Amino acid sequence: MAGHSHAANIAVRKGKQDRLRAKIFAKLSKNIMVSARGGPDPNFNFALRHAVDLARAQSMPNDKIDHAIKKGAGLIEGVQVTELTYEAFIGPVALLIESVTDNLNRTRPELNTILEKGGGKFGAQNSVKWMFKRRGLLAVKTSDVGEEKLMDVVVNAGADDLTQAGDVYEILTSIEAFEAVKKALADAKIPTTMAELRFLAENEIEVEDEMAKKVLALMEALDDHEDVSAVHSNLKFTDKVIELTKA
Repeated sequence: MAGHSHAANIAVRKGKQDRLRAKIFAKLSKNIMVSARGGPDPNFNFALRHAVDLARAQSMPNDKIDHAIKKGAGLIEGVQVTELTYEAFIGPVALLIESVTDNLNRTRPELNTILEKGGGKFGAQNSVKWMFKRRGLLAVKTSDVGEEKLMDVVVNAGADDLTQAGDVYEILTSIEAFEAVKKALADAKIPTTMAELRFLAENEIEVEDEMAKKVLALMEALDDHEDVSAVHSNLKFTDKVIELTKA
């Protein structure tokens, strides 16, 4: 009797997951290669240590991590990659697009196509970047630790701020204090759901639901490009916008 094939469904989903994983690994490898230019030892290269931590958080195999480090550090022959940041707008919302590319002639035109299709456009140099500041962002589930204990741990380690956002605590740090705060949390056996260096908007803006949908769709399309490592915006993630991300 004909019916739904569970095996076929699993195979299709696994194929999609494998393709996504391959794309993620490609992006992580490029980030590692760029960071490794400052030296192949993560113990003495903060940017590389951070890139490696992000790769391990995605279960990237150690041999792939090691290979990317060696290529970036020039220990073996490999493709040269360049780190670039693009500035863009969609309506009143500013976008900061971080990319790592091995083909400068390809990346900008392809990103321009994505922007135009999504209703956005490139901005002039320094039209957007001044709105953002590079900071450390860590998140801890509220169910894992009390606020008072967490405050003691992160403040003593040099954190700038601690706020509650839904079911997580968000911890902000300077770039310099990021590793110390991260280590303090690990030493206190407090797990993190996020520990990244991000460009965060100094002032966020609220927009109507339809514009928010367009912004989210464009950010997703940009982030899906193989040369894009991160997309940041000054869109305020209200409860409504968060619900839109789940739709």
